[in-house]
Amino acid sequence: MNHSSGTLYIVSAPSGAGKTSLVTALTEADKHIRVSVSHTTRAMRPGEQDGVNYHFVDHDAFKALIEKGDFLEHAEVFGNYYGTSRSALQQTLDQGIDLILEIDWQGAQQVRKLMPEALSIFILPPSQEALRERLTGRGQDSEAIIEGRMREAVSEMEHYAEYEYVIINDDFAVALEDIKAVFRANRLLLAKQQQRHGALLKQLVG
Repeated sequence: MNHSSGTLYIVSAPSGAGKTSLVTALTEADKHIRVSVSHTTRAMRPGEQDGVNYHFVDHDAFKALIEKGDFLEHAEVFGNYYGTSRSALQQTLDQGIDLILEIDWQGAQQVRKLMPEALSIFILPPSQEALRERLTGRGQDSEAIIEGRMREAVSEMEHYAEYEYVIINDDFAVALEDIKAVFRANRLLLAKQQQRHGALLKQLVG
C-alpha cells in the first residue's frame, strides 16, 4: 500500500455548538484522526502530559520558533504564549494522519494564508434559542453574562461563510455522521487514492 499524507482540518464553532463533543467522538471512532497539539509556555498542570495536552516549552524556545517562522498562528494569553507549530503538524500529516485544528475564525484566517490546502468546517447550533439554552447551562449565571456569551457566539457565527463545510448540530448522532462523511469523502479524492493505491490503479488498467 502506498503512503498517503494526511489532511489538515480547521474546525471552528461558537461556544455552545457542541464542537468539543463532536471532535472527541470523531477521534475516538477513527484512529487516523487526531487533534493538533499546541505549543505553550505555561506550566504543566497536574495530570497533563507533554506532547498530549500541549508541547510544553520555555519562553526562549517559543521565541526561537516565532523567529524561525514556524508558527501558523500564535497568541499571548495572560502572559503565556500558545501557538500551532507548522513542523509539528507536518510530521503528523506525513504519517498519513488527518489533523484537526480547533481554532476561531481569526486563527483560521491566519492558517489558511500559510496552508491553503487545509479544509475548514464550521459547526452551527440549530437555532439561537437552542444556543441560548446551551449557554444558560445550569442557570447559575446572570442574564448579563448570558447576553455577553450570546453576542460573542453571534459574532463568531457571522464568519461561517468563510468555511468549506457547514454542519448543523441539532441531533448529535446525525452531526457526527456528517463530520465523519467530510473526512471519508476527502480520503476518496483522486489524488489521495492515487497516493494510497497507486500500484493497484496501474494494475487495473495495465
